[in-house]
Amino acid sequence: MIVIRTSSRLLRLVSLLSARPVWTCRELAERMAVTDRTIRRDIARLRDLGYGVESEPGPWGGYRLSPGARMPPLVLDDEEALAVAVGLREAALSGVLGTGQAALSALLKLRQILPKHLGDQMAVLEEALDHTPRSGEPQIGMPMLLELARACGSALRATLSYRDHAGRATVREIDPYRLVHTGLRWYLVARDVVKQEWRTFRADRVTAVHPTTEPADLTDPPEAAQLVCQGIASVSYPVYTTIRLPLPLDRALEAIPPTIGAHSPDGPEATVVRIGGNSAERLAAYLLGLGTELTVLSPKDVREALSRRAQALLAANR
Repeated sequence: MIVIRTSSRLLRLVSLLSARPVWTCRELAERMAVTDRTIRRDIARLRDLGYGVESEPGPWGGYRLSPGARMPPLVLDDEEALAVAVGLREAALSGVLGTGQAALSALLKLRQILPKHLGDQMAVLEEALDHTPRSGEPQIGMPMLLELARACGSALRATLSYRDHAGRATVREIDPYRLVHTGLRWYLVARDVVKQEWRTFRADRVTAVHPTTEPADLTDPPEAAQLVCQGIASVSYPVYTTIRLPLPLDRALEAIPPTIGAHSPDGPEATVVRIGGNSAERLAAYLLGLGTELTVLSPKDVREALSRRAQALLAANR
C-alpha cells in the first residue's frame, strides 16, 4: 500500500471529488489506496477546512462536493493548471478583458506557485506560442463587463447609458439578457423596452448600467449569438458581392463566418454568400485570401478586381 502524507492525500481527495458527481467510500478508498476509515476521516477534515462535502447513506449512496460556507483552496491537476495559465496568457495578450492587467496579474501569481515541472512545461509552451497583434478595437474593462453580467443575471429592467456609432450619448431602457463575445468585441443582447424589440449593443460603448426594481420581460428570447452575428453581417457597406462556393452550408460557414456574410444553400453541395466591403478591391483581396474555389456571381467590378489580382499573383510566381 502506498502511504501518502495527509496534506497531499487531502488535495488528491478534493481532486477526485471534483472529477465526477458522486463517489462511494469504497471507490475512493480503492483509488487512494487507503482504508474506508481513512476516507471517512479525511472527509471530516475537508469539512473542517470549509469544503461542502455531502454524503448519502445506503448501498447506492456516496460523497459529493457542494458549495462550502467558506472559500476553500483551489486544487488543479497538471492539465488544468496549464489550461488556466494558457487562458490567462491569451486574455492578457488579446485584450479581451480590456487592458489585460487583471489577467496578467493573475498569470504572474499562478506562475509563482506552479511546481517546477509545470513551470518548465509552461516555458516550453510560451516558446512555441505566438499571438497576432491586437486589432486596435476599443475593449471593455473588467468592471463594466461584470456590471453588465450582473445586470443580465438580475432579471431586472435597467437603464443603459450608451454612445452610438456617431458618438451621440443616449439613455435606453432595456431588459438585459446575454453577453456575447465575437473574438474582437463584447456585445450586450437586450430587449429595447421603448422599441419593443431585441437589440445588440457594443459593450465598449456602454458608459453606465443601472438596474431598476422592475422585472425584466424576457419572454421568447432570441438565440443571442445568432442575433449578434446577424447584426454584424447586416451593417451597410458601399459595395456588396454575391459569390457561390462549391461547399455545403456547414463547410461554407467554416470558410466565411456568419459575421462576414449572409449564407443561403444552393442545393446540397453549394452555398451562395453575400458579402459587404468598402471597395471592390478590398472584397477581391478578401476572396483571394479564402484560398478556395469560388465563383463571383455579381457585381462585375468585383469579378474583374479578383481576376486582376489572381493574374498578377500568377505572373509573379511563374
